[in-house]
Amino acid sequence: MQSPLFEQALDLLVFGMGTVFVFLALLVVAINLMSRFMETYFPDAIVPETPAAKSKLGNDTVDATTLAVIQAAIRQHRDKNARR
Repeated sequence: MQSPLFEQALDLLVFGMGTVFVFLALLVVAINLMSRFMETYFPDAIVPETPAAKSKLGNDTVDATTLAVIQAAIRQHRDKNARR
């Protein structure tokens, strides 16, 4: 009595896994064909490289207000962690 049930389960497993395998194989083939089609008929535009902008040296100063705010935030953080 168990043998036909096991055979049916095995048939269903093989059919299901085979269906998934065939679908994924067809998907890979379709994607490769689509990729070749796009590369052939719609090539990427050639973009000329622009040189990187040079950073301005000496412009790294922070105004006094921003510096005071940063220092107050650091002090507050350190005081808060020192209490623990």
